[in-house]
Amino acid sequence: MSAEIPTESAPVATASEAPKSDISAAQTDGAFAAPGGDYIQDPEWDVQVKLKDLQADPNNPLYSIKSFNELQLAEPLVKGLVKLSFRKPSKIQERALPLLLRDPPTNLIAQSQSGTGKTAAFVLNMLSRVKLDTITPQALVLAPTRELAVQIRQVIQSMGEFLPGLVVQNIIPDPSKKGIKYEAHILVGTPGSVVETIKRKLLDTRQIGILVLDEADNMLDMQGMGDQCKRVKVALPHKPLQVVLFSATFPEEVMKYANQFAPNADEITLKPSQTVVKGIRQLYLDCNNLQEKFDTLLKFYGLMTIASSIIYVRTRATSASLAQRMISEGHAVVQLSGELEGHERDAVMEKFRSGEAKVLITTNVLSRGIDVQSVTMVINYDIPEDKDGRPDPETYYHRIGRTGRFGRVGVAISFVHDKDSWDRLYAIAKHFDMELHLLNTDDWDKVEDEVSNMIKHNRAGASIETMQKEGTAGAS
Repeated sequence: MSAEIPTESAPVATASEAPKSDISAAQTDGAFAAPGGDYIQDPEWDVQVKLKDLQADPNNPLYSIKSFNELQLAEPLVKGLVKLSFRKPSKIQERALPLLLRDPPTNLIAQSQSGTGKTAAFVLNMLSRVKLDTITPQALVLAPTRELAVQIRQVIQSMGEFLPGLVVQNIIPDPSKKGIKYEAHILVGTPGSVVETIKRKLLDTRQIGILVLDEADNMLDMQGMGDQCKRVKVALPHKPLQVVLFSATFPEEVMKYANQFAPNADEITLKPSQTVVKGIRQLYLDCNNLQEKFDTLLKFYGLMTIASSIIYVRTRATSASLAQRMISEGHAVVQLSGELEGHERDAVMEKFRSGEAKVLITTNVLSRGIDVQSVTMVINYDIPEDKDGRPDPETYYHRIGRTGRFGRVGVAISFVHDKDSWDRLYAIAKHFDMELHLLNTDDWDKVEDEVSNMIKHNRAGASIETMQKEGTAGAS
Protein backbone atom coordinates (compact mmCIF):
# COMPACT_ATOMS: atom_id res chain seq x y z
CA MET A 1 0.00 0.00 0.00
CA SER A 2 1.34 3.40 -0.90
CA ALA A 3 0.50 6.82 0.45
CA GLU A 4 1.25 10.40 -0.48
CA ILE A 5 3.72 12.77 1.10
CA PRO A 6 2.48 16.33 1.59
CA THR A 7 4.26 18.90 -0.54
CA GLU A 8 5.41 22.38 0.49
CA SER A 9 2.01 23.81 -0.38
CA ALA A 10 0.08 21.22 1.65
CA PRO A 11 0.04 20.58 5.40
CA VAL A 12 3.08 18.58 6.42
CA ALA A 13 1.31 16.40 8.98
CA THR A 14 -1.97 15.91 10.80
CA ALA A 15 -3.00 18.41 13.43
CA SER A 16 -1.61 16.27 16.24
CA GLU A 17 1.70 15.75 14.45
CA ALA A 18 2.14 19.12 12.82
CA PRO A 19 5.14 21.20 13.82
CA LYS A 20 4.49 24.63 15.27
CA SER A 21 5.84 26.33 12.16
CA ASP A 22 6.98 25.40 8.66
CA ILE A 23 10.60 25.71 9.73
CA SER A 24 10.51 23.70 12.96
CA ALA A 25 11.91 20.56 11.37
CA ALA A 26 13.42 20.52 7.92
CA GLN A 27 15.03 17.87 5.79
CA THR A 28 18.48 16.85 6.92
CA ASP A 29 21.09 14.29 5.94
CA GLY A 30 19.10 11.61 7.68
CA ALA A 31 19.69 13.22 11.06
CA PHE A 32 17.60 15.20 13.45
CA ALA A 33 16.78 18.89 13.20
CA ALA A 34 18.41 21.22 15.68
CA PRO A 35 16.22 22.44 18.53
CA GLY A 36 13.91 25.10 17.15
CA GLY A 37 14.73 24.03 13.62
CA ASP A 38 16.27 25.84 10.72
CA TYR A 39 15.02 26.47 7.22
CA ILE A 40 17.59 24.82 4.98
CA GLN A 41 18.11 24.89 1.27
CA ASP A 42 19.38 22.21 -1.07
CA PRO A 43 22.13 23.70 -3.25
CA GLU A 44 21.58 23.44 -6.99
CA TRP A 45 24.22 20.77 -7.53
CA ASP A 46 24.74 19.51 -11.08
CA VAL A 47 24.33 15.77 -10.62
CA GLN A 48 25.95 13.61 -13.29
CA VAL A 49 24.61 10.09 -13.90
CA LYS A 50 26.52 7.31 -15.63
CA LEU A 51 24.42 4.20 -16.13
CA LYS A 52 25.95 0.76 -16.49
CA ASP A 53 23.52 0.15 -19.37
CA LEU A 54 25.07 2.37 -22.02
CA GLN A 55 21.87 2.19 -24.05
CA ALA A 56 19.88 3.83 -21.25
CA ASP A 57 19.05 7.52 -21.35
CA PRO A 58 20.00 9.20 -18.04
CA ASN A 59 17.56 12.03 -18.85
CA ASN A 60 14.65 9.61 -19.00
CA PRO A 61 12.13 10.46 -16.23
CA LEU A 62 12.60 6.87 -15.02
CA TYR A 63 15.97 7.91 -13.59
CA SER A 64 14.89 11.07 -11.77
CA ILE A 65 12.06 12.05 -9.47
CA LYS A 66 10.77 15.38 -8.19
CA SER A 67 8.70 14.05 -5.29
CA PHE A 68 8.76 11.04 -2.97
CA ASN A 69 5.22 10.24 -4.13
CA GLU A 70 6.61 9.08 -7.48
CA LEU A 71 8.35 6.19 -5.69
CA GLN A 72 5.04 4.63 -4.58
CA LEU A 73 6.41 3.93 -1.11
CA ALA A 74 4.61 1.81 1.46
CA GLU A 75 2.47 3.80 3.88
CA PRO A 76 4.72 3.19 6.96
CA LEU A 77 7.68 4.70 5.09
CA VAL A 78 5.61 7.69 4.02
CA LYS A 79 4.59 8.26 7.64
CA GLY A 80 8.24 8.16 8.66
CA LEU A 81 9.22 10.72 6.04
CA VAL A 82 6.33 12.98 7.02
CA LYS A 83 7.24 12.85 10.70
CA LEU A 84 10.85 13.81 9.85
CA SER A 85 9.52 16.60 7.58
CA PHE A 86 11.08 15.24 4.40
CA ARG A 87 8.97 17.27 2.00
CA LYS A 88 10.81 16.62 -1.27
CA PRO A 89 13.91 14.74 -2.44
CA SER A 90 17.29 16.43 -2.43
CA LYS A 91 19.26 16.55 -5.68
CA ILE A 92 21.17 13.36 -4.92
CA GLN A 93 17.96 11.59 -3.82
CA GLU A 94 16.19 12.62 -7.04
CA ARG A 95 18.73 10.63 -9.02
CA ALA A 96 19.79 7.91 -6.59
CA LEU A 97 16.45 6.60 -5.33
CA PRO A 98 15.00 5.50 -8.70
CA LEU A 99 18.23 3.62 -9.41
CA LEU A 100 18.45 2.08 -5.94
CA LEU A 101 14.83 0.93 -5.90
CA ARG A 102 14.83 -0.72 -9.32
CA ASP A 103 14.13 -4.43 -9.62
CA PRO A 104 16.14 -6.49 -9.97
CA PRO A 105 18.50 -4.58 -7.63
CA THR A 106 21.60 -3.00 -9.16
CA ASN A 107 24.86 -1.71 -7.69
CA LEU A 108 25.45 2.01 -7.20
CA ILE A 109 28.52 4.19 -6.62
CA ALA A 110 27.47 7.68 -5.53
CA GLN A 111 29.54 10.73 -4.72
CA SER A 112 27.53 13.24 -2.76
CA GLN A 113 28.67 16.17 -0.65
CA SER A 114 28.14 15.91 3.09
CA GLY A 115 24.76 17.24 4.14
CA THR A 116 22.92 16.51 0.88
CA GLY A 117 20.79 13.58 2.02
CA LYS A 118 22.88 10.56 1.02
CA THR A 119 22.20 8.74 4.32
CA ALA A 120 18.46 9.01 3.82
CA ALA A 121 18.83 7.69 0.26
CA PHE A 122 20.47 4.39 1.14
CA VAL A 123 18.36 4.00 4.30
CA LEU A 124 15.12 4.38 2.35
CA ASN A 125 16.31 1.73 -0.10
CA MET A 126 17.02 -0.76 2.71
CA LEU A 127 13.73 -0.08 4.46
CA SER A 128 11.85 -0.57 1.18
CA ARG A 129 13.40 -4.00 0.63
CA VAL A 130 13.52 -5.72 4.04
CA LYS A 131 10.92 -8.38 4.79
CA LEU A 132 9.64 -7.96 8.33
CA ASP A 133 7.93 -11.33 8.71
CA THR A 134 11.14 -12.93 9.94
CA ILE A 135 13.91 -11.40 12.05
CA THR A 136 16.97 -12.33 10.05
CA PRO A 137 19.77 -10.04 8.80
CA GLN A 138 18.90 -8.75 5.33
CA ALA A 139 20.92 -5.53 4.98
CA LEU A 140 24.34 -4.52 6.31
CA VAL A 141 25.92 -1.06 6.47
CA LEU A 142 29.66 -0.61 7.07
CA ALA A 143 30.98 2.68 8.48
CA PRO A 144 34.56 3.67 9.37
CA THR A 145 33.86 4.70 13.00
CA ARG A 146 31.58 3.60 15.83
CA GLU A 147 30.18 7.15 16.07
CA LEU A 148 29.02 7.09 12.45
CA ALA A 149 27.68 3.54 12.84
CA VAL A 150 25.61 4.61 15.86
CA GLN A 151 24.33 7.67 13.99
CA ILE A 152 23.26 5.62 10.96
CA ARG A 153 21.42 3.12 13.20
CA GLN A 154 19.51 6.02 14.76
CA VAL A 155 18.57 7.31 11.31
CA ILE A 156 17.28 3.88 10.25
CA GLN A 157 15.20 3.57 13.41
CA SER A 158 13.74 7.06 12.95
CA MET A 159 12.82 6.60 9.27
CA GLY A 160 11.50 3.10 9.95
CA GLU A 161 9.59 4.00 13.10
CA PHE A 162 6.25 2.93 11.63
CA LEU A 163 7.45 -0.35 10.12
CA PRO A 164 5.94 -3.00 12.43
CA GLY A 165 8.56 -5.06 14.22
CA LEU A 166 11.63 -3.52 12.55
CA VAL A 167 14.82 -4.44 14.41
CA VAL A 168 18.10 -2.57 13.85
CA GLN A 169 21.35 -3.31 15.67
CA ASN A 170 24.93 -2.03 15.81
CA ILE A 171 27.94 -4.30 15.40
CA ILE A 172 30.57 -2.26 17.20
CA PRO A 173 33.04 -3.08 19.97
CA ASP A 174 30.94 -3.83 23.06
CA PRO A 175 32.25 -6.15 25.80
CA SER A 176 28.72 -6.70 27.11
CA LYS A 177 27.67 -8.39 23.85
CA LYS A 178 30.49 -10.90 23.50
CA GLY A 179 29.16 -14.25 22.34
CA ILE A 180 25.65 -12.92 21.66
CA LYS A 181 24.19 -13.76 18.24
CA TYR A 182 22.96 -10.79 16.21
CA GLU A 183 19.31 -11.01 15.23
CA ALA A 184 17.95 -8.00 13.35
CA HIS A 185 16.63 -6.97 9.95
CA ILE A 186 19.35 -4.36 9.40
CA LEU A 187 22.83 -4.22 10.93
CA VAL A 188 25.27 -1.30 11.03
CA GLY A 189 28.86 -1.81 12.07
CA THR A 190 32.55 -1.12 11.65
CA PRO A 191 34.41 -3.49 9.29
CA GLY A 192 36.70 -5.02 11.92
CA SER A 193 33.84 -5.79 14.31
CA VAL A 194 31.71 -7.28 11.52
CA VAL A 195 34.59 -9.51 10.35
CA GLU A 196 35.09 -10.75 13.91
CA THR A 197 31.36 -11.37 14.34
CA ILE A 198 31.19 -13.40 11.14
CA LYS A 199 34.33 -15.32 12.14
CA ARG A 200 32.73 -16.29 15.46
CA LYS A 201 29.55 -17.39 13.64
CA LEU A 202 27.45 -14.85 15.52
CA LEU A 203 25.95 -13.43 12.33
CA ASP A 204 23.83 -15.35 9.83
CA THR A 205 24.83 -13.81 6.49
CA ARG A 206 22.75 -16.02 4.21
CA GLN A 207 19.86 -13.58 3.69
CA ILE A 208 21.87 -10.33 3.54
CA GLY A 209 21.02 -8.94 0.10
CA ILE A 210 22.22 -5.34 0.53
CA LEU A 211 25.73 -4.18 1.47
CA VAL A 212 26.27 -0.43 1.95
CA LEU A 213 29.61 1.28 2.53
CA ASP A 214 29.26 4.82 3.88
CA GLU A 215 32.38 7.00 3.53
CA ALA A 216 33.44 4.29 1.10
CA ASP A 217 36.54 6.03 -0.22
CA ASN A 218 38.03 6.17 3.26
CA MET A 219 37.41 2.52 4.00
CA LEU A 220 38.51 1.17 0.62
CA ASP A 221 41.68 3.29 0.69
CA MET A 222 42.79 2.56 4.25
CA GLN A 223 45.30 -0.21 4.78
CA GLY A 224 43.55 -3.03 6.61
CA MET A 225 40.02 -1.63 6.45
CA GLY A 226 39.79 -2.23 2.70
CA ASP A 227 40.74 -5.87 3.24
CA GLN A 228 38.16 -6.17 6.00
CA CYS A 229 35.42 -4.78 3.72
CA LYS A 230 36.40 -7.29 1.07
CA ARG A 231 36.25 -10.15 3.61
CA VAL A 232 32.78 -9.05 4.66
CA LYS A 233 31.56 -9.00 1.07
CA VAL A 234 32.98 -12.46 0.35
CA ALA A 235 31.08 -13.78 3.39
CA LEU A 236 27.72 -12.67 1.97
CA PRO A 237 26.49 -15.55 -0.22
CA HIS A 238 23.10 -14.07 -1.10
CA LYS A 239 22.57 -13.61 -4.83
CA PRO A 240 21.95 -11.06 -6.11
CA LEU A 241 23.86 -8.86 -3.65
CA GLN A 242 23.19 -5.15 -4.09
CA VAL A 243 26.39 -3.21 -3.31
CA VAL A 244 25.99 0.52 -2.61
CA LEU A 245 28.97 2.83 -2.11
CA PHE A 246 28.45 6.40 -0.89
CA SER A 247 31.09 9.04 -0.16
CA ALA A 248 31.67 12.77 -0.45
CA THR A 249 34.89 12.15 -2.38
CA PHE A 250 36.19 9.41 -4.68
CA PRO A 251 39.84 9.93 -5.69
CA GLU A 252 40.69 8.38 -9.05
CA GLU A 253 42.80 5.56 -7.58
CA VAL A 254 40.03 4.66 -5.12
CA MET A 255 37.37 4.74 -7.83
CA LYS A 256 39.21 1.96 -9.66
CA TYR A 257 38.93 -0.26 -6.60
CA ALA A 258 35.33 0.86 -6.03
CA ASN A 259 34.41 -0.38 -9.50
CA GLN A 260 35.91 -3.76 -8.64
CA PHE A 261 34.10 -3.86 -5.30
CA ALA A 262 30.76 -2.88 -6.88
CA PRO A 263 30.97 -4.25 -10.43
CA ASN A 264 28.69 -2.99 -13.19
CA ALA A 265 27.50 -0.20 -10.92
CA ASP A 266 25.55 2.86 -11.92
CA GLU A 267 27.50 6.00 -10.99
CA ILE A 268 26.29 9.34 -9.67
CA THR A 269 28.80 12.15 -9.18
CA LEU A 270 28.95 15.89 -8.64
CA LYS A 271 31.06 17.94 -11.01
CA PRO A 272 34.56 18.36 -9.52
CA SER A 273 34.21 22.15 -9.48
CA GLN A 274 31.04 21.80 -7.40
CA THR A 275 32.42 19.61 -4.62
CA VAL A 276 33.58 22.40 -2.31
CA VAL A 277 30.93 23.39 0.21
CA LYS A 278 29.78 26.77 -1.05
CA GLY A 279 28.06 27.85 2.12
CA ILE A 280 31.10 27.52 4.38
CA ARG A 281 33.12 30.66 5.06
CA GLN A 282 36.84 29.92 4.82
CA LEU A 283 38.71 32.07 7.34
CA TYR A 284 42.20 31.91 8.84
CA LEU A 285 44.19 33.38 11.72
CA ASP A 286 47.90 34.14 11.45
CA CYS A 287 49.60 33.56 14.82
CA ASN A 288 53.27 34.19 15.60
CA ASN A 289 53.93 30.99 17.53
CA LEU A 290 52.34 28.04 19.32
CA GLN A 291 51.65 29.97 22.52
CA GLU A 292 49.86 32.77 20.65
CA LYS A 293 47.93 30.10 18.78
CA PHE A 294 46.64 28.67 22.07
CA ASP A 295 45.94 32.13 23.54
CA THR A 296 43.91 33.02 20.45
CA LEU A 297 41.91 29.81 20.75
CA LEU A 298 40.99 30.77 24.32
CA LYS A 299 39.71 34.11 23.05
CA PHE A 300 37.49 32.24 20.60
CA TYR A 301 35.73 30.24 23.29
CA GLY A 302 32.81 32.65 23.59
CA LEU A 303 32.19 32.51 19.84
CA MET A 304 32.47 28.73 19.82
CA THR A 305 29.66 28.37 22.36
CA ILE A 306 27.09 30.49 20.52
CA ALA A 307 25.99 27.14 19.12
CA SER A 308 28.36 24.15 18.90
CA SER A 309 31.90 23.90 17.55
CA ILE A 310 34.45 21.23 16.69
CA ILE A 311 38.20 21.79 17.11
CA TYR A 312 40.33 19.48 14.97
CA VAL A 313 43.89 18.59 15.94
CA ARG A 314 46.45 16.24 14.41
CA THR A 315 47.23 13.80 17.23
CA ARG A 316 45.58 12.14 20.20
CA ALA A 317 48.18 13.70 22.49
CA THR A 318 47.30 17.20 21.28
CA SER A 319 43.58 16.47 21.73
CA ALA A 320 44.05 15.40 25.35
CA SER A 321 46.49 18.17 26.30
CA LEU A 322 44.46 20.92 24.62
CA ALA A 323 41.32 19.78 26.44
CA GLN A 324 43.17 19.71 29.74
CA ARG A 325 44.61 23.19 29.20
CA MET A 326 41.26 24.68 28.21
CA ILE A 327 39.49 23.07 31.18
CA SER A 328 42.19 24.45 33.49
CA GLU A 329 41.34 27.89 32.10
CA GLY A 330 37.73 27.36 33.18
CA HIS A 331 36.29 26.42 29.78
CA ALA A 332 33.82 23.53 29.40
CA VAL A 333 35.03 21.24 26.61
CA VAL A 334 35.05 17.51 25.84
CA GLN A 335 37.58 15.59 23.79
CA LEU A 336 37.30 12.46 21.69
CA SER A 337 40.05 10.39 20.12
CA GLY A 338 40.67 6.79 19.17
CA GLU A 339 42.39 5.96 22.46
CA LEU A 340 39.15 6.26 24.44
CA GLU A 341 37.14 3.14 25.19
CA GLY A 342 33.88 2.65 23.30
CA HIS A 343 31.58 3.57 26.20
CA GLU A 344 33.69 6.71 26.85
CA ARG A 345 33.36 7.76 23.20
CA ASP A 346 29.60 7.18 23.32
CA ALA A 347 29.31 9.33 26.46
CA VAL A 348 31.30 12.17 24.86
CA MET A 349 29.14 12.14 21.72
CA GLU A 350 25.95 12.11 23.79
CA LYS A 351 27.09 15.19 25.72
CA PHE A 352 27.95 16.96 22.46
CA ARG A 353 24.75 16.03 20.65
CA SER A 354 22.57 17.02 23.59
CA GLY A 355 24.27 20.40 23.92
CA GLU A 356 25.54 19.67 27.42
CA ALA A 357 29.01 20.23 25.92
CA LYS A 358 29.21 22.80 23.14
CA VAL A 359 32.89 22.47 22.24
CA LEU A 360 34.38 19.18 21.09
CA ILE A 361 38.12 18.65 20.55
CA THR A 362 38.90 15.69 18.33
CA THR A 363 41.25 14.10 15.82
CA ASN A 364 40.32 13.02 12.29
CA VAL A 365 38.38 10.12 13.81
CA LEU A 366 35.35 12.44 13.63
CA SER A 367 36.14 14.18 10.35
CA ARG A 368 33.66 12.10 8.35
CA GLY A 369 29.93 11.59 8.31
CA ILE A 370 29.05 12.84 11.78
CA ASP A 371 26.02 15.11 11.62
CA VAL A 372 25.29 17.34 14.61
CA GLN A 373 22.87 19.98 13.38
CA SER A 374 23.90 22.62 15.91
CA VAL A 375 27.53 22.76 14.71
CA THR A 376 28.17 26.20 13.26
CA MET A 377 31.95 26.42 13.49
CA VAL A 378 34.83 24.12 12.66
CA ILE A 379 38.32 25.10 13.78
CA ASN A 380 41.38 23.58 12.14
CA TYR A 381 43.72 24.09 15.09
CA ASP A 382 46.18 21.92 13.17
CA ILE A 383 46.13 22.14 9.37
CA PRO A 384 45.45 18.61 8.07
CA GLU A 385 48.34 16.65 6.63
CA ASP A 386 48.67 13.10 5.34
CA LYS A 387 50.90 10.38 6.77
CA ASP A 388 53.86 11.78 4.81
CA GLY A 389 53.39 15.32 6.16
CA ARG A 390 51.95 16.71 2.93
CA PRO A 391 48.84 18.93 2.74
CA ASP A 392 45.66 16.84 2.92
CA PRO A 393 42.81 18.56 1.01
CA GLU A 394 40.40 15.63 1.38
CA THR A 395 40.61 15.62 5.17
CA TYR A 396 40.16 19.41 5.18
CA TYR A 397 37.07 18.98 3.00
CA HIS A 398 35.57 16.34 5.28
CA ARG A 399 36.36 18.32 8.43
CA ILE A 400 34.64 21.50 7.28
CA GLY A 401 31.71 19.42 6.05
CA ARG A 402 30.66 18.98 9.69
CA THR A 403 29.17 22.47 9.39
CA GLY A 404 27.28 24.14 6.55
CA ARG A 405 24.95 21.15 6.42
CA PHE A 406 22.36 21.02 3.64
CA GLY A 407 22.91 24.52 2.33
CA ARG A 408 23.29 26.33 5.66
CA VAL A 409 26.04 28.87 6.05
CA GLY A 410 28.91 27.53 8.14
CA VAL A 411 32.21 28.90 9.42
CA ALA A 412 35.61 27.20 9.12
CA ILE A 413 38.62 28.86 10.78
CA SER A 414 42.18 27.62 10.26
CA PHE A 415 45.08 28.51 12.54
CA VAL A 416 48.56 29.02 11.08
CA HIS A 417 51.59 29.75 13.24
CA ASP A 418 54.64 29.11 11.05
CA LYS A 419 55.73 28.71 7.43
CA ASP A 420 54.91 24.99 7.29
CA SER A 421 51.33 25.43 8.50
CA TRP A 422 50.82 28.35 6.12
CA ASP A 423 52.23 26.37 3.17
CA ARG A 424 49.83 23.50 3.92
CA LEU A 425 46.81 25.79 4.15
CA TYR A 426 47.82 27.66 0.99
CA ALA A 427 48.19 24.37 -0.91
CA ILE A 428 44.72 23.26 0.22
CA ALA A 429 43.21 26.59 -0.82
CA LYS A 430 44.89 26.29 -4.20
CA HIS A 431 43.60 22.74 -4.60
CA PHE A 432 39.99 23.90 -4.14
CA ASP A 433 40.52 27.23 -5.91
CA MET A 434 39.12 29.03 -2.90
CA GLU A 435 39.92 32.42 -1.46
CA LEU A 436 40.98 32.64 2.18
CA HIS A 437 39.81 35.51 4.35
CA LEU A 438 42.23 36.76 7.03
CA LEU A 439 40.79 37.69 10.41
CA ASN A 440 42.77 40.63 11.77
CA THR A 441 43.39 39.90 15.44
CA ASP A 442 44.72 43.44 16.01
CA ASP A 443 41.07 44.47 16.32
CA TRP A 444 39.46 41.71 18.36
CA ASP A 445 36.10 43.47 18.64
CA LYS A 446 35.87 43.47 14.86
CA VAL A 447 36.77 39.78 14.74
CA GLU A 448 34.04 38.94 17.24
CA ASP A 449 31.45 41.00 15.36
CA GLU A 450 32.35 39.47 12.00
CA VAL A 451 32.32 35.86 13.16
CA SER A 452 29.24 36.20 15.39
CA ASN A 453 27.30 37.71 12.47
CA MET A 454 28.17 34.70 10.34
CA ILE A 455 27.07 32.31 13.08
CA LYS A 456 23.79 34.18 13.58
CA HIS A 457 23.09 33.90 9.86
CA ASN A 458 23.81 30.19 10.10
CA ARG A 459 21.27 29.71 12.90
CA ALA A 460 18.72 31.75 10.98
CA GLY A 461 19.22 29.51 7.94
CA ALA A 462 20.41 32.31 5.68
CA SER A 463 21.50 31.36 2.20
CA ILE A 464 24.90 32.32 0.86
CA GLU A 465 23.23 34.76 -1.52
CA THR A 466 21.71 36.61 1.45
CA MET A 467 25.07 36.71 3.19
CA GLN A 468 26.76 38.16 0.13
CA LYS A 469 24.11 40.85 -0.27
CA GLU A 470 24.50 41.89 3.34
CA GLY A 471 28.29 41.84 3.18
CA THR A 472 28.73 39.24 5.94
CA ALA A 473 29.78 36.29 3.79
CA GLY A 474 33.51 36.69 4.04
CA ALA A 475 35.29 34.76 1.32
CA SER A 476 34.98 31.24 0.03
